[in-house]
Amino acid sequence: MRTVVFAAMAVLMPYAASAHDGMAVKDAYARGANPKSGAAFMLLENHRKVDCTLQDVASDAAERVLLHTSEETDGIMKMQSVEGITIPAEGEYLMQRGGDHVMMMGLKAPLEDGQTVKLTLDFGDCGTEEVEVPVDNQRDAGHAGHGDADMKDEHADH
Repeated sequence: MRTVVFAAMAVLMPYAASAHDGMAVKDAYARGANPKSGAAFMLLENHRKVDCTLQDVASDAAERVLLHTSEETDGIMKMQSVEGITIPAEGEYLMQRGGDHVMMMGLKAPLEDGQTVKLTLDFGDCGTEEVEVPVDNQRDAGHAGHGDADMKDEHADH
């Protein structure tokens, strides 16, 4: 019996190891800005030996899902779409409020605490990751950046 257990472990160990050889998503959460738009934030970890670029994000929760960044221009925070976000080889990248984030516009339903939003992150040659992101409208940003009022104002027309 012991031999069977060790043989099974030897067969399954490469699969367990490969789970950490790609991209990982940590500490993800989403917030609603208003009934029609929201955003998702997360830590992206790249366990590969090459840079990986987040090229696209998809979700059934919204009509449009875009990669966005926030930039200050003349003292005003503005959001705009970006083509991709590169995560360095064996590095990490924080998508946070006041910086790069996933923007969801045309929400099919308002984001309410306790729900989850399914996102498919497309890293091109580095593969895709499907994640269920919890909605946490009460979460504090924990850093300097634009507030929720700015996000509401900026995307109220989408």
